[in-house]
Parts: sequence; structure tokens; C-alpha cells
Amino acid sequence: MPYYNTEKLELPKILSRLESMCASSLGKDLVARLAPSADLEEVRIWQQETTEACDCLRLYPTFSLGGIRDIRTHLWRVARGGVLQPGEFLDILDTVQAGRRLKSFFAKVKEDYPRLKELSQELMDLSEVEKAIISIISEDGKVKDEASPALFRFRRKIQEIQEKIKNKLEGIIRSGEYQRVLQDALITMRGDRYVLPVKQEYRSKMPGLVHDQSASGATLFIEPMAVVELNNELRKAQLEEAKEVETLLVALSARVGSYAEELQVTVEALGKYDFLFAKARLSGAMNASQPSLNKKGYLRIVKGRHPLLTGKPVPLDLELGEKFRTLIITGPNTGGKTVALKTCGLLCLMAQCGLHVPAEPETELCVFEQIFADIGDEQSIEQSLSTFSSHMKNLVSIVQQAGPSSLVLLDELGAGTDPTEGAALAMAILSTLHSAGARIVATTHYSELKAFAYNTAGMENASVEFDPISLRPTYRLLIGMPGRSNALEIAARLGLDPDVVALARSYISQDELEVGALLEELETRRLGLEREQDESERLQRELAQLKKELEVQRLELHRKEQRVLEEAQVKAKKIIDETQEVVRSLVADLRRAAKERERREQDRAIEEARRRLHELKRKNRNQLQSTDDEYKRDAPTSVRPGDPVYVVSLNQKGTVLTEPNPQGEVQVQVGIMKVQVALADLRLVERDVKQQVSGTVAKMVLDKARSLSPELDLRGCTVEEALELVEKYLDDALLSNLTT
Repeated sequence: MPYYNTEKLELPKILSRLESMCASSLGKDLVARLAPSADLEEVRIWQQETTEACDCLRLYPTFSLGGIRDIRTHLWRVARGGVLQPGEFLDILDTVQAGRRLKSFFAKVKEDYPRLKELSQELMDLSEVEKAIISIISEDGKVKDEASPALFRFRRKIQEIQEKIKNKLEGIIRSGEYQRVLQDALITMRGDRYVLPVKQEYRSKMPGLVHDQSASGATLFIEPMAVVELNNELRKAQLEEAKEVETLLVALSARVGSYAEELQVTVEALGKYDFLFAKARLSGAMNASQPSLNKKGYLRIVKGRHPLLTGKPVPLDLELGEKFRTLIITGPNTGGKTVALKTCGLLCLMAQCGLHVPAEPETELCVFEQIFADIGDEQSIEQSLSTFSSHMKNLVSIVQQAGPSSLVLLDELGAGTDPTEGAALAMAILSTLHSAGARIVATTHYSELKAFAYNTAGMENASVEFDPISLRPTYRLLIGMPGRSNALEIAARLGLDPDVVALARSYISQDELEVGALLEELETRRLGLEREQDESERLQRELAQLKKELEVQRLELHRKEQRVLEEAQVKAKKIIDETQEVVRSLVADLRRAAKERERREQDRAIEEARRRLHELKRKNRNQLQSTDDEYKRDAPTSVRPGDPVYVVSLNQKGTVLTEPNPQGEVQVQVGIMKVQVALADLRLVERDVKQQVSGTVAKMVLDKARSLSPELDLRGCTVEEALELVEKYLDDALLSNLTT
């Protein structure tokens, strides 16, 4: 059955510090329920959670759990149909928003926090609860005007009535009739009704209802009759408003209550986060680290420190359970034996609570199922019997229960009784516990226990270091070296008469003196060797530091080299990109220039074509003018059949076939056609010359008109070829009288 003597080892004081670092009562409740676990896997999970929280705080120092509220009683009420008040809804809103922010945070962080991220899955999606509360409750903890149309109307009505009341009362105050009646020119409230302070002696001058009077009785608070009805209307409107507010709160409570289960899960997860980050803050405050854990009964404390000691305590190095299971510590009083004992037990308890321990990361601790401690500080002679009895009662219980998975811590074993019997009893108890397989750390002053430990397999001596030169303890634990009480040396140092000290020394057997002298000599040599070792280690550290600095410099040079290369590559790429851009720009410019040049050439070709066309038109006009001159005569008044004529509208020559009819028209043979033409459209021509010209022109016009296309296809032609084709086309068009 698990058992842990937490009081003697001062674990409650550590948990009190942990509780002070929680941000909410949710986390504090978890601290109150925290107890050491004997389950190795559970403790490992706890330790991992604490480590992840420490890493998170280190990487995100501004991380906060602000906004967490203990809303468990609120949830209990709404789950049973209770109605919450606006301030309680704000508590729920703050908690929901804190959960949403925390879930979003762990969804975004890139670092691997498996336990913390897994816990974030318990933060439920409560966006509907958040929206519902925000739509009804304002930030100052009141129901919003716009929570419902009815509430908006009621409150607007209340404001209007209040304005009317104030206007009437201010009118009374300003009137000269009531100047001497009023105690003060102000409007005040009594029992939710607007009143004026009236002097007692002028009560009859102010018709109205008295609601209160001052302590002295000199002032009456009167509701003037002019505002009584308005105050009644105001009270009615306020009741309507309160009823609507109550309706809204009931509905909102029911809505929140439908999410009570999800809210409860979220609250528990937030409490767990608060608890874990409190453990992380405690770890940082103690400069603690995560220890390795085992179930083999082995523990190794490397530079452990008692977390309750102030200043700079001497770190403890202690090993137990591998080469020996029992460690007996001897040495002078105030040398640190009890502190070493408590540090060992407290660090094991802290680790089994999932707390980091104030020791180096190389520390390894066993997860014990039982940790017993018999530690008493009473040293009064008058209480010797009661102290011994108390110790024996504890020891009886320990001997009965301790086993292979137990850590037993015994302070001043066998003290408080006859030294001979006490030493014998101590050896018997140690032998029994040792045979039971328990891990034991015991302190004692008895010299007999040193020899007992030396002669018993699985036991080892240890001592707290004592400087024989300064005659002061150094508080360092030395394993493998039995200690001495150094009582005579301390007495002499404190001023005891040397003769008395010498007399005391004479009472000690020669063997014991020789053993003491030998131990003192060994201690002196050990200290010398340790000083040499410390110097060697210092030099090694300096060498290692130098190597580290050189490595850092080498890495820095390498980084600089890489940086220079990267910068050169970036610059080279930039130059290449800029060059490519320039080339692209030049190519584009050349293409634009070529297009511009081609366009100018085309413009010149078109202009040249236009010029040639104009010239051709001019020449043709001259030619046609010279031909038309022959036909530019007045229309004949009469003609005879056989007369050669020129038909102006047809631009053709023909021969008259008939005499003019009454309408002044004749029939004319034009080629193979016979047309009816008015005399006004005819011109007489001479037979020989006109016949020749007409035949030639008519043939050209008819031939061209039959063969000329209305379109000219220049695709695939060069400029010169196009000009030539255009020029020829224009000539043909003119000759065929093609105008469009």
C-alpha cells in the first residue's frame, strides 16, 4: 500500500508555493488533490507535461492563461434550470474566449508539444455560446438595449419619461416661488422616485409626497405633485423593462445550459493547463530540471538542492541502490546530515508528483511505493524519554511495513537513550530493514555503526565534510568515508580550557585516538587530493571552454564564409537578373523600333501610293478633259436618224435611230443595246475622230469593268511589290470608272 511521509519531508510547503503560482481556483484545486504516484508510467507522463509547459514558457514568455474563471457553480445552476445574472455570463464568456485562444495557440505553434496539444482537443468549440452571450450582454455587465426590440422600446420610453420629470423639477427649481423653500438646488432619488430637498419649515409650501428626511430632520425629500404621475409611469416602464430583461436572461441561461457538458469539459481542461503551467513556473523559479526515473530502487542525485533553503546551499551528491542499499551518514552536529536526509526524500516526493527537481538533469530517481521518514528536531534533555518513545513508535511502524520498494530515512537513529543500547538497537533495526530490501539513509553519532556498515555487505559509510584546519563543516557529503563528531576540537575552538580538553582526551581509549588520528590524516590527505583534483578539473574545464570557444569561432567563421558566399550568389543572381532584364528591354526596344520602322516604311509606301494615285487622277482628268471637250456642247434641239451622238449618262457613243417623240426622246443604238434617251442627254459628235476615240475608250472601259475585282490582296508581298500592284490596280480602277 503506498505511503508517503510528506509532512516530515515538507512537501506541503512546496505544494503551497505551487498553489500560489496558479492563475485560478481551478488550478489550485488540482494542486490540493495532488499526491505522489507510485505508477512509473503515470509519473513519466506528468514529468513530460511539466517539461512541455517549461519549453512553451521559454519559447513564448508572453504566454498567458488570462481570462480563466471558475464557472463550475454557474454551470451547475444552468444545468438545473437556474437563471444567471449578467456578471456570471461574463465569467462564462471570459472562460470560453480563454479556451478559444488557447486552442488556437496550440493549433498554430510549430513546436512538438504532444501532451499539451492532446489536451487542447478537450477545449470544445463553444462559438455559439460566445455569440449568444455577446449578443445579449455588454462588456460592462449589463443587458444590451438592442438585445430585443421590446427592451429597446422600454428603455427609450424610460429615458423620455425621465427627461420629462427632470424638466418639470428643473422648472420648479428655477422658479422664484420655490427658491427659499429648497434646501439645495438639486434633483435626487429616494426609493426609485425623483424628489427635491425641501426645508422642514416650508413643508406646506411644496405640495407633494414625503419619501425621506435627513438625519438632522432639517430636510425633507418631497416628490412634488407635478411629477407624481410621471414617476408612476416611470415605475411602470421600469417594471416592464425588468420583466423583459428577466425573459432574456432566462432564455440565455437555457441556451448556455444546453452546452453545460461541453463547458464542463472545457473548464476541466483549462484547469489542467493552469495546473501544468504553474508547475512550469515553479520549475523555473527553482532552476529545476526533469529527472530520469526508474523502478529498480536506484537513485542518483547530482548537485541536488533543498528547495526551501535560501541563499546558496551546498549542492548534494548522493547515490543509493546500485552498489549499496544502505547509507550511514556520520559527522558533527550542524554539519548538514539532516538536510541531506530531507533533500533526498523531498526530491523523490516532488518527482513522483510530476514536479521538476532542483538538481542537474543527470539526476535519476526511483519511483518508490513507500517513503518513510523518522526525523525529529527535539533535542531537549527534559524530553529525551518522550522523544525516544516517539521515535520508537515510528520505527515500529516502519519495520513492519518497509520492503524492497521502500525508501527509509532515519535521523539520529538510536538517539535519546543509553548510547550502548541505542547503538545496539540501531544496528538491529538497520539489519532488519536492510534484509527486507529497503533503501535506507540513516544519520548517527554512534561510532559502532561505522564499523557495522563497514562489515555488512550492501552498506556504505558516508560523512559530511569537516575542515580540520578551520574546524568548520563544509556541508558536502562524502560517500565511502566515515565521519567524526570532532567534539573535542569544536569544544577547544569555542574556548574550553585546554586542560579540560586534554583531560577529556585522556578518557578516550588509545585505539580510538589512533583511529581518530588516522581518520584525520586521511581526511587531510583527501582534502589535498580533492584540491588537486579540483585544480585539474578547473584546468580541464578551462581547456574545454577554450575548445568550445575555438569551435564557436570556427563555426562563426564558417557561417560568415557561407554568408559571404550566399551574399555573392545573391549579388551574382541579381546582376544576371538585371542583365537579363536589360537584354529583354533592349530586345523589346529593337522590336518596337523594327515595327516602328516598318510602320514608317508602310506609311511612306501609302503616301507614295497616294501621291501616284493623285498624279494618275490628275493625268486621267486631263485626258478625260481633253476628250470631254469634244463632247462639251449644248444638247441638240433636234436630231435625225443616223446622227452619231454621245450619251452623257452612259458615257457611251451611239447612233440615233428615230425622230424625237413628243416627250423629246429618241431611240439610240449603243453597242448592241437600244436605249430611250432624252435630247438633253445627247451631244452631237463628229463622225471620224469621235468614232475612233469612242471605240477605243468604250472597249477599255468595258474590258476593265468586266475584269476588275473590288478587292486587292497584298498579303505576302514586299513593300515594293505591294506598291507596284497598288499602282496598277489604281490605274485599272480609273480606266474602268470604278469609284467604290
